[in-house]
Amino acid sequence: MWFNRQKKSSSKSLDKASAQSLLTDLYSNGIDLSMQELLQYQNKSRLIDLAGKKNIQGKQAGNYLSRSKGRGMEFDEVRHYQTGDDVRAIDWRVTARTGKTHTKLFREEIERPVLVATDLSQNMHFGSKLLFKSVQAAHLAALIAWHAKIRGDRLGGLVFCDDQHIELKPRSRKAGVLHYLHALTTLNNQNTQTYSEKSDAIETEKAENSRQNIHQYFDQHCARLRHIAKPGSLVYLITDGHALRDEKNCPHALRHLSQISQHCELVLCLISDPLEQALPESSLKLAVTFTDGINRQQLTLGDNHTAEQYQQQAHAQNEKIQLLLQSTGARVIHFSAGESLEQQLKYGASL
Repeated sequence: MWFNRQKKSSSKSLDKASAQSLLTDLYSNGIDLSMQELLQYQNKSRLIDLAGKKNIQGKQAGNYLSRSKGRGMEFDEVRHYQTGDDVRAIDWRVTARTGKTHTKLFREEIERPVLVATDLSQNMHFGSKLLFKSVQAAHLAALIAWHAKIRGDRLGGLVFCDDQHIELKPRSRKAGVLHYLHALTTLNNQNTQTYSEKSDAIETEKAENSRQNIHQYFDQHCARLRHIAKPGSLVYLITDGHALRDEKNCPHALRHLSQISQHCELVLCLISDPLEQALPESSLKLAVTFTDGINRQQLTLGDNHTAEQYQQQAHAQNEKIQLLLQSTGARVIHFSAGESLEQQLKYGASL
């Protein structure tokens, strides 16, 4: 069950003062994105470990035991020639320019492409407790990006919303990270206001067409991700899984993900909001109306039977999508938009 995605509500387990304190620590307002809040994850990159979790076996990838994939030897620097250096490594251009013999030094290159696909679609622009799911997705992408930079891996991927995407070729060092973070902030902030206005004005018939388009767009983004994921890559897809909840609505996305998993290590990070898992607690019985933009439903907060039934339906939906995604061969990790990433990574979640 899905709800109006533009209103933020309070939660008894996280009062307004605590939420504001957390947002201050995260340099965030919970809705928009800034470079400052993404840059601070550079100091938290030790929370995760992107070391390969599986050995790739496949026709395209070849059979190899190494969990890293690189080109072999990479040029590092030039220094004065010393007795015993390989004469084949002499840099004749530098030698001719300086008049002194210089030799090239090489280092073993163990980098691999790390591709991050971040979903910033309309469905992700919702939060009831702390952050919009889109903001949490961007925070997670930033954390992965900074850790990849420390490891010396090349970072690239996709940042996409419903009908737009920014494709970023894998790049090394800080430039690759900043390029990706800039794409996150640009696309997210460009669409935040657009989605809010669209949600308020949309008609039921248009909403149904929009939902069908969302599944079609998601198929296309997964196809693009499959195209750019070279054998041996580590691939992260960060989304709420909304477009993957029914394979009939998104027939090609699961196939694309399965094919990515055959020659890459695929990790699916599902971002959910606390309101999607359980109804808020209430000491009084309150009748409230929820909408997904098409259908409206009235529920009673403070009623134990309603709360239990709602939670059971959410659990069944979670089990369904878990089985669907595991069938692709991917590793599935769950995150909440109601807590900071640091809290979740320290007390349970593992990348």
